[in-house]
Amino acid sequence: MPGGRLTQQERQQIALGLADGLAYAEIARRLDRPTSTITREVMRNGGPTGYRSDLAHRATEHRARRKQATSRDPKAPVRADGRDAEAVREFEEVFTTVLIQSGTPKMMARVMACLCLTDSGSLTASELVQHLQVSPASISKAIAFLDSQGLVRRERDERRRERYVVDDDIWYQSMMASARAALQIVETARQGVGVLGSGTPAGARLEGIARFLEFVSESTARAAEQARSILSSKPAPPEPETPTEAGTPATPTKPETPTRQ
Repeated sequence: MPGGRLTQQERQQIALGLADGLAYAEIARRLDRPTSTITREVMRNGGPTGYRSDLAHRATEHRARRKQATSRDPKAPVRADGRDAEAVREFEEVFTTVLIQSGTPKMMARVMACLCLTDSGSLTASELVQHLQVSPASISKAIAFLDSQGLVRRERDERRRERYVVDDDIWYQSMMASARAALQIVETARQGVGVLGSGTPAGARLEGIARFLEFVSESTARAAEQARSILSSKPAPPEPETPTEAGTPATPTKPETPTRQ
């Protein structure tokens, strides 16, 4: 399996694969590359619908030159937490693009990614403005949207500043909000059935929509309740290997002596 950076020819093959509707895994197989490499490449450079091989190649070369310049500069800024600033910034771009591709508006996705990538999971409006280099109005609009979707919550700190928080329970609350929103469509669709008539094609269509979304809403809420504990649980430490697992044959047990009848 080849290593190193993707070549311009490989990026052209990625663009052709996306145009043909191929999955990342299939593109990766054809290029003999890890699927994760293809996923990062596409998400970092416009997503599956906006990927262009020429722009992606130039952007990669620009990032490489900037990283080299940073490594040569002894005064280059260093993150206080010791993390690779360039790697974190690039991952933030990828995460933001994934959120956009899932249907989150761009500014809301940028704010959500910024919050999720902080250890505290909490930032003020001024901190978001400074990090994202946007206006306070843009942050306010994004927070209002995320709040309506149950993706952030607001709280006051010791200085009475409003902080925006993503915590372990946010994704559960968001899924429950989505389930409730689906039920609102169910209720409205059934009102339409009464108006249009259950025996009409339009009425039957609305009833089908209502039954489908009702099932999805109930399934989503049930799955979210069952999985809620995962958000706050810590990964279990790996279990030590037993002699059998490590490749050492287990000691055979002595067969029991038959009891004489």
